[in-house]
Amino acid sequence: DGTVGANKSAIKIIGDHTDLYAQGYFAYDSKKSGGVTISHLRFGPDPIRKPYLIRKADYIACHRPSYIYKYDLLRGFKPGGIFLLNSPWRKEDLDKVLPAAMKRKLAALKAKFYIIDAFEIAKNIGLGGRINMIMQSAFFHLTHIIPDADAVKYLKDANEASYGRKGQNVVDMNNAAVDAGMTGIEEVEIPAEWEHATTGGSIARVARPDFVKNVCDVMNRQEGDDLPVSTFKGIEDGTFPSGTSQYERPSAAIMIPEWIPENCIGCNQCGVVCPHAAIRPFLVNEDEAANAPEGFIVKDFRGPVKGMKYRIVVDPEDCYGCGICANTCPAPKKALVMKPAETELPKQNLWDYAKSLPARPNPLGKKNLRSAMFEPTYFEFSGACAGCGETPYINMVTRLFGDRMMISNATGCSSIYGASAPSMPYTKNSKGQGPAWANSLFEDNAEYGLGMHLGEAKLRSRLTEKLEALLPAAEGDVKTAMEAWLAKKDIGEGTRDRADALDAALTAAVASHPEYQELLDLKDHFVKKSQWIFGGDGWAYDIGFGGLDQVLASGEDVNVLVLDTEVYSNTGGQSSKSTPAAAIAKFAASGKKTKKKDLGMIAVSYGYIYVAQIALGADMNQAFKAISEAEAYPGPSLIIAYAPCINHGLKAGMGKSSEEEKRAVECGYWCNWRYNPQLLEQGKNPFHLDSREPKGNFREYLMGEVRFASLAKLFPDKAEELFEKTERDAKQRRENYVRIQKSYDMELAEKK
Repeated sequence: DGTVGANKSAIKIIGDHTDLYAQGYFAYDSKKSGGVTISHLRFGPDPIRKPYLIRKADYIACHRPSYIYKYDLLRGFKPGGIFLLNSPWRKEDLDKVLPAAMKRKLAALKAKFYIIDAFEIAKNIGLGGRINMIMQSAFFHLTHIIPDADAVKYLKDANEASYGRKGQNVVDMNNAAVDAGMTGIEEVEIPAEWEHATTGGSIARVARPDFVKNVCDVMNRQEGDDLPVSTFKGIEDGTFPSGTSQYERPSAAIMIPEWIPENCIGCNQCGVVCPHAAIRPFLVNEDEAANAPEGFIVKDFRGPVKGMKYRIVVDPEDCYGCGICANTCPAPKKALVMKPAETELPKQNLWDYAKSLPARPNPLGKKNLRSAMFEPTYFEFSGACAGCGETPYINMVTRLFGDRMMISNATGCSSIYGASAPSMPYTKNSKGQGPAWANSLFEDNAEYGLGMHLGEAKLRSRLTEKLEALLPAAEGDVKTAMEAWLAKKDIGEGTRDRADALDAALTAAVASHPEYQELLDLKDHFVKKSQWIFGGDGWAYDIGFGGLDQVLASGEDVNVLVLDTEVYSNTGGQSSKSTPAAAIAKFAASGKKTKKKDLGMIAVSYGYIYVAQIALGADMNQAFKAISEAEAYPGPSLIIAYAPCINHGLKAGMGKSSEEEKRAVECGYWCNWRYNPQLLEQGKNPFHLDSREPKGNFREYLMGEVRFASLAKLFPDKAEELFEKTERDAKQRRENYVRIQKSYDMELAEKK
């Protein structure tokens, strides 16, 4: 919500415009959004030599209402201090909303208590969830460090410096936020009875494993430094259990989607695009529908499976309110409508009920995108930004292969939201099966992933040798299972069923054939693992390119997913070789002068690597097909996935990130294509340009993103030339793809 940046600005204002010395320390977790940030600001007439965080505070402000239930916000609060709460509740409701412990502390410390509904103010101004300037203005008003009029002037000057390149409209909205912060504060008289309060607000908490209670909850409260070493007995190697993110429930959304069943066409696209897997389709039987809590409305499922009921279920406490699901909904009359969080949070029990239902095999299988959405996801509730363009790709991959995946993840956004202790969004099914995830370094991710694959291949080779040695003497079910396994041991489709059949047959016979025990000792390797290597464009195009090239050239059966945001997203938006010409990024402040590297074509030149470029919002079925084909290909595969990012500065907002992918393809900025070497062996064209002839306005697309639009404002003399180059580069790329596709057609025609 911009709080840290605004607090840095406040310290600068105090240091520049008063005689006070100032100091700022900023502590925050690793989540890209929905995490906690704590700004420690000191100022005074004497030099400040305190290299540690504040222990006793005169002023505490809580910018996110849900924190009152998660943290001891008044820890170290001085008597008579100022406490400001961003409150969606009215003064008269605070008695039943605030936790009893908080009320007792406020009364005992004789605090000066104020509230402000910053979210409502920001919404009315048009700033969405950006409440930073509202809260900063309120800070200056309440602390009287400088006169209000001076504070307003300095804050507005800071707005011009910070947001000027984003356009005058953005500056004006933030200036309005400064004015509103000065006047939107209400003082709360603390009732005397609060000193002995025993009742108050609280949140229901789901049942939690010991590890979550003893480690995760403590770390998430920012109290991890207090954990004794003995807490980690048994996990000294740093291994963490998966699926811990499901217990965090950040309640970060201001607006949450509500499902309108009569409008729903059952396409499941909302579940495809949700960055946090907080909205999903469920199939329930008649009994489960009848026993559901009130409000669990279902409709008859339209599909080959009869007798099932269908429902889209939203997880209000894990939703980030980006609105991408509602914006993507293709129904003639929207089946998802964004509603205030306070009306949707009470419906959490509907999600909890749906998740509590017994797991059953997907009756539709994974034959298409719609049916695959009924598979369990193995990636949920990450700390990614609201509207993130990367996570839907990971969600799709895990739905297809998650129960047998191994993932090597390059350092970057995907590793930060993918596994920042103690939060682990990769999870497992009811049988304990799920992705095994690890992160080595930024620069050696491809090699690390190849090493994982080769290690597994060696163990399976040993298993194969033992099976082949025992096969001649085998009989009955054991012989049948062995033959079936050996015939298709390197084929992913059906590998789970073959592995289960082999396990069952050997287990039943091991008492009379003790030699089978050595096979059962290797049963973790019965299933063909799906090896994936995840990373961003900074890794794939730049720092890890040498290793990536080596791994792809090796011919080994590994799958690489490049989440292409066209900048180093995790470190603040630095230019990479994926950044196109004209885009402003760090290290390319006047617009990048060189064109985007065509990583896909470099891989195609080898002739034996499966390669695809995809953009989920433009063509979900093409993305689904590419991912499925890549995993099935018996060799290296590379998928380059276009992912809009907050660093792009989408003027329509990140809730339109999926739509932005569609616009990118329609105007020719991005091309979807697939190259499958196996097709050439079958006498078919291996190259498929899946994107249609561009029909959108290329310049209009560029101007919809601040990274391009700001160039025209800051460097108008260079902008036109660079914009023309960007469009020319995109046209040349597409013409090259068309030429490749035609050349294969001609080559195949000559052979007939």
